[in-house]
Amino acid sequence: MEAILESPPPDPAEGEEIGRSREDRPIRAYRFGRGPLRVSLLAGCHADEPVGPRLLRHLVAYLADLPPEDPMLLLHEWWIVPHLNPDGEARNRAWQREHAPAYELALYLASVVRELPGDDIEFGFPRDEADEGARPENRAAYRWWKEAAGPFAIHVSLHGMAIGAGPWFLIEPAWRERCGHLMETCSERTRALGYALHDVQRRGEKGFFRIARGFCTRPDSRYMREHFLSLGDAETAARFRPSSMETIRAEGGDPLTLVSEMPLFITPGVGEEVGPPDPAALAWRERLEGWRRRLLEAAGTAQEIEAAGAAREIEAEAREAGLRPMPVADQMRLQWAMIVAGLEQVE
Repeated sequence: MEAILESPPPDPAEGEEIGRSREDRPIRAYRFGRGPLRVSLLAGCHADEPVGPRLLRHLVAYLADLPPEDPMLLLHEWWIVPHLNPDGEARNRAWQREHAPAYELALYLASVVRELPGDDIEFGFPRDEADEGARPENRAAYRWWKEAAGPFAIHVSLHGMAIGAGPWFLIEPAWRERCGHLMETCSERTRALGYALHDVQRRGEKGFFRIARGFCTRPDSRYMREHFLSLGDAETAARFRPSSMETIRAEGGDPLTLVSEMPLFITPGVGEEVGPPDPAALAWRERLEGWRRRLLEAAGTAQEIEAAGAAREIEAEAREAGLRPMPVADQMRLQWAMIVAGLEQVE
C-alpha cells in the first residue's frame, strides 16, 4: 500500500478520454492488465468526497509503472475512473487542496458544495442505452463499461462522509452472507490504525440495512425513490436512476459491489447509541450547522475565511470538543484494504 501512496498522480492529460462533463471538462479512464478477474474502481461521484479520487490517481500511477509480468496485471483486468465529477471537484477547490494531509474544518464548512438529491452522479446512470436524459458523465462511464467483453467480478465505488465515528463499509445485498473474510479484514485493519468503526441503524431507509457494527448493505435506487415518495416528493423520486453498483450488476454475472464511506472528520460518541435517533450524531450536526452559520456571516474568499478570527475560533472549539480530521493517508489505506479484501473474497 505504501508504494501506491508514494506513486505520484498521473498527468491530467494521460488516460483515455471517455467523455466530457456538463461544463465540458474531460473525463478520463484507465485500463490495465489482461487477467481473468475484471475489476471496476470508481470515485468522485459526489462533489464533496475527494479522498477516493486521490487514492485512484495514485493507484493508476502505480499500475502504469508495473512490468507486464507483475501478478497484479496477470491476475486482474483493471477498469478505473478516478474522478467522474470534474465539475464538482472544481467547485470544491477552495477546501479540497491537492496534497493536504487532512482537510480543514472551517474551510470545508464555508466552501463545501454538493449536488442535490436526484442530481448526484452516483444515482444517475442511464436506465438503458436510449436514456439520453442521464448526465453526460454517467453516459460516458456507461458506454465505457459496455466495452468490457464480459461481466465484472467486483465493482468498488469510493465515497466519503462529512462526519462519523470512523470508517463505514457498504456491501452488495446479494453478498451479505458471503463477506465474512472482507468484514474481518476491514475490521482488523481499522482497529490496527486506531479507529473505531462507524455504526448506524437506518432500518432499510434508502437501502441501508445494518449487518454489524461498521457494515451495512449499500443503497439502492428503488429504496431511494421510495424514500422520497414517502416524503411526498414525487418529482425528486422520479429523478433517481440506477447507481454504478446496479449498472455493473446489470452487465451480468454476480459481481460483488462495495462502497467505502470514510469520514473527513471523526466525531466521538457517534454510534454508541445507534438509535434511531443517534443523540450524539444529532448533537454534532447541530454544532456543525452553528459553526457554518458563523462562518457564512463573515463569508469571503477562501483566503479571507482562513484569516478570519471566526475560523480560528471554530477550529479551536472543534479540537476542544474532540472532533479531529481523519488523515487522508489513513482514509486511503482503509479504502485500499477494502478493495484488496474484496478481491480476495471473490477469488
